Amino acid sequence: LEAWRPVAIGESGAIVRRSPDGARFAKVVDAGTIPALKAERDRVAWLGGQGIPGPSVLAWLERDIGACLVTSAVPGIGADRLSPVDLLQAWAGIGRAVRRLHDLRVAACPFRDHDLLARMTLARDAVARGAVNPDFLPQIDRAREPAVILAELEHDLRRAQALEADDLVVCHGDPCLPNIMVDPETLAVTGFIDLGRLGVADRHADLALLVANARETWPDEAVARAADAALADAYGMPFDPERLAFYLRLDPLTWG
Repeated sequence: LEAWRPVAIGESGAIVRRSPDGARFAKVVDAGTIPALKAERDRVAWLGGQGIPGPSVLAWLERDIGACLVTSAVPGIGADRLSPVDLLQAWAGIGRAVRRLHDLRVAACPFRDHDLLARMTLARDAVARGAVNPDFLPQIDRAREPAVILAELEHDLRRAQALEADDLVVCHGDPCLPNIMVDPETLAVTGFIDLGRLGVADRHADLALLVANARETWPDEAVARAADAALADAYGMPFDPERLAFYLRLDPLTWG
């Protein structure tokens, strides 16, 4: 991998490199992170058989000291690199692409470790360790202690579980704009990347992140509200604002 260009070092400490021809990515982790990378490998392989565009598994190398996952590159650029004007043009296609993912058969998805209870377990652990990054919190929570936020989420947990049980879908798990690839010319979605959290969950866990992340692109609140409505229209159903708010507050607590 010496000739491969370094791309990034992720929050987990994984090192990502891209091949000289740009066609492949290699993610390298140490021994302690092998299970997480193996789980990502399995998700990439599974989604590749479901008709949803994304990377393909090309190679898997594992040793005592670590592991390496090699995948194909998805063509295009991350949607976060689009201008506000271009993102608006791509927005309906993004909504339809997310809906196609969510419409996969839940019974066929083997990944059940990122539902609400699993996310709450991650949040409890991160809060207990003092590992929550305040920069990840929504603006309304920036000045608040993570333990207080978690307590409020715990109060609403029973209701959220009931709503989740009636609305389970196959979620991406982290559908922020950098993880949605688009053709820079046609603005069509070319695939999803970064699939380490893919699994069965409430659809609003995905939708909350997509809506919130896009707000960093829109020039003002009026455009953002219009974009929210356009996304829901393209997706094919209205979004529940209370569930969006719940998952937007929960997600930052799960990354510690």
